[in-house]
Amino acid sequence: MNEIQTDLENVQHYNRRQFLTQAKLGLGAMAIGAIGGPTAFGAIDTTTPTTASHDFPNHTPRAKRVIYMFQSGAPSQLELFDYKPKLEELQTQELPESIRMGQRLTGMTSGQKSFPLAPSVFKFQPRGESGTLISDLLPFTAQIADDLCVIKSMKTEAINHDPAITFCQTGFQLSGRPSIGAWLAYGLGSINSDLPSYVVMVSRGTGRAAGQPLYDRLWGSGFLPGKHQGVKLRSGADPVLYLHNPPGCTTQLRREMLDDIGELNRIKHETVGDPEILTRIAQYELSFRMQASVPELTDISDEPQHVLDMYGPDVHKPGTYARNCLLARRMAERDVRFIQMFHMGWDHHDNLPDHLTKQCRDVDQASAALVRDLKQRGMLDDTLVVWGGEFGRTAYCQGKLSPTNYGRDHHPRNYSIWLAGGGIKPGMTYGETDEFSYNITENPVEVYDLNATILHLLGIEHKKLTHRFQGRDYRLTDVHGNIVNDILA
Repeated sequence: MNEIQTDLENVQHYNRRQFLTQAKLGLGAMAIGAIGGPTAFGAIDTTTPTTASHDFPNHTPRAKRVIYMFQSGAPSQLELFDYKPKLEELQTQELPESIRMGQRLTGMTSGQKSFPLAPSVFKFQPRGESGTLISDLLPFTAQIADDLCVIKSMKTEAINHDPAITFCQTGFQLSGRPSIGAWLAYGLGSINSDLPSYVVMVSRGTGRAAGQPLYDRLWGSGFLPGKHQGVKLRSGADPVLYLHNPPGCTTQLRREMLDDIGELNRIKHETVGDPEILTRIAQYELSFRMQASVPELTDISDEPQHVLDMYGPDVHKPGTYARNCLLARRMAERDVRFIQMFHMGWDHHDNLPDHLTKQCRDVDQASAALVRDLKQRGMLDDTLVVWGGEFGRTAYCQGKLSPTNYGRDHHPRNYSIWLAGGGIKPGMTYGETDEFSYNITENPVEVYDLNATILHLLGIEHKKLTHRFQGRDYRLTDVHGNIVNDILA
């Protein structure tokens, strides 16, 4: 009886998640296993990626890594990539009901009695040999038009920012599921030993400084092992908190402390079998290695002046989008698997011409420089670059309309993004919208499709990258998603 009591007390160390997800037997069998001790459940090895039934990559990858430049707040496709000259003829006229077709509105414009059409005040030009139409707001992006695949027919299910951003990152509008970077780290593992497989950087735009908030759960691991979550680099003196040893603590002393803590954690793991203990050990070891690798990564003093000039003057300011773009290239060189930049400030419900001009000034030169920099180093072929936000903007004006000023509301029905490198066909435009940029008329691309295509380029069949949680197999694309084969090189 004493042995049974001791074993039952040990089982109490399991948390609810472990109880529901780790046991692959029935509840009755679990009870019998408990009598045999907690090791009857088996220790789960989290030192290597685990999958449902397949090893990854399961086909030859075109890309080795991803740089995802997420423009938080929803850039207006009407001002950047989706040229609609018909709106100039129809300026101030009402959006036809035959176009809107009773589609939902946000709470911000649902009370408007009028929905006047607002053409862009910015001009478009065909760019490069491909003739891709790109706005004058993006002169540097225009210079790399022949490297880009512009998708004008993206669509989403969400109409408000947080659910839409969450949907882009996790494939679900509610929080709690793993982010795309976590899925990739889980399926493919790391290709470097001194930096995280998944790194995140956030910058604030000058177009609307008080942009939509971003939460750490957007790069979280959800129900996957915690070691797969993204690591956020801060813009201050310490890119990662507590990375430096405190005064009086030498590197050798830190090494000895980690060895002792690691041994205690291994003993605890042998007792209760919690896989998160293995995650803790691995993260402590990675943090120790990062004490040398992160300062070296973030020190850009070794960059040639012509490279710094290419990214623009903001590259000298930590925390700016330009600096983050340069750091992204340096991470790509060091084989960080998934690099994600969030740039806030694209939510332009009013005073759009002024705010959007500032946002584009933030990102245009640096985004183009990143693509050019990768290309000149021979890295663009195996680096997939993605640029885009969570949804688009309406053709009609939110609030007061004047010949030079207007705002645009949220529009999930269509929006524009671009991709480059990593197996993407360059110098092309994909998809089309109606004369109002309100509905997709050709080749719609769902968020699920985009994520399925990203996984495909990395050598992953998206339907096979699954994880069983609470009795169900989950995946990034849920039960949806088709690879957009037309844009693959």
